[in-house]
Amino acid sequence: MIFEKLKDIIAEQLSVDAEEVSMEANIQDDLGADSLDVVDLITTIEDEFDLSIPDEAVEEIKTVGDIVNYIEKNSESEEDSED
Repeated sequence: MIFEKLKDIIAEQLSVDAEEVSMEANIQDDLGADSLDVVDLITTIEDEFDLSIPDEAVEEIKTVGDIVNYIEKNSESEEDSED
């Protein structure tokens, strides 16, 4: 579910075909994002998934899969702390 939502966001923001967005796709090399696109994308993702991605984590994110993993890891820990 996270991937599907993320795929739509990335396709819309980067003006690419949703079919090009895969877990292995490199955000800059494969999807053509420049540094400003990445900043805008991260801001949208933070708003959409209600989380904060620190700069150190952004530097580690290279692929769509990296974003999905970050969201899963960080939203799970937030849910765990609420239980």
